Amino acid sequence: MALDKAKLPVSQFLLSRRSRYNLEMPPRQSVRKFHSRHVTEERNSASKNLDRMPARGIVRLMNREDEKVALAVGRALPAIARAVEAIVQRMNQGGRLIYVGAGTSGRIGVLDAAECPPTFGVSPRLVLGIIAGGKKALTKSIEGAEDRAADGVQDLQKFRLTPTDSVVGIAASGATPYVLGAIACAKRCGSLTIGITANRRSPLASSAKIVIAPEVGPEILAGSTRLKAGTAQKMVLNMLSTAVMVRLGHVYDNLMIDMGEANEKLRERAQWILREASGRDVSAVTRALRQAGHDLRVALILLKRGVSAAQARRILKQSGGNLRKALGE
Repeated sequence: MALDKAKLPVSQFLLSRRSRYNLEMPPRQSVRKFHSRHVTEERNSASKNLDRMPARGIVRLMNREDEKVALAVGRALPAIARAVEAIVQRMNQGGRLIYVGAGTSGRIGVLDAAECPPTFGVSPRLVLGIIAGGKKALTKSIEGAEDRAADGVQDLQKFRLTPTDSVVGIAASGATPYVLGAIACAKRCGSLTIGITANRRSPLASSAKIVIAPEVGPEILAGSTRLKAGTAQKMVLNMLSTAVMVRLGHVYDNLMIDMGEANEKLRERAQWILREASGRDVSAVTRALRQAGHDLRVALILLKRGVSAAQARRILKQSGGNLRKALGE
């Protein structure tokens, strides 16, 4: 005799709902097998019985674990600084910065690359992000894309690498075949290779010329490297791209002097930057921007040196684009 669902005990009703949910999950055989030697796949003893914790306990634990990330990145600062100087040296010779990754690592690389043009006014071809599986992988998991080293080679070959390029392989485990293939390709082309991994004892760490390895330890959800490892990767890429652009002269003081003015918010920010940098009022800044054709560098020279826009452009050109030198500072 069938039972009325309304008369089922609450626990049995919840079990019924969970069963239906589990039926919709991907089959187990589609999940990549774990390798116990990777610290990123180990279990975190602090998060045992995670499924029994209340919400506040879960987020408190996550917050406590996240505190380890900045410390781990801090221990990698010497390697990050070496990478910055090496990238700058090559970019000054016409090179590019190229991020390569799969899954979360790839998405973080693409994100950082996409932010460089609006933030620093550089060409979208200067900092590039490549993700296993292509553009579709940005919003959807592409099964097996990270397992083919040959795809990493093929995707990177499209960019016709030179010795002035810098290729950054990003892989939490340090063992992603797609990334290893790309790094091997970059080495053959004579490009600088940098590896970002949470596992110092990994193939990526052994292969790359410069190794950045913030070892954040096991995740609270075993193997879910979008958590601490992903946060560490984002912090490292923030440092790499920002420090590189500062060293290349795309920043004046701590202001985004080369940013674009694509919308109203950015136009207001541009005026604010010039007011802060020059100490002049809104009227003077607005007039200078208009005369400079909305080139913040030219406008700042115009404001601080009291010259015409044409003279400001000439001074900037004579200084080789060095804004500090053009301002006589």
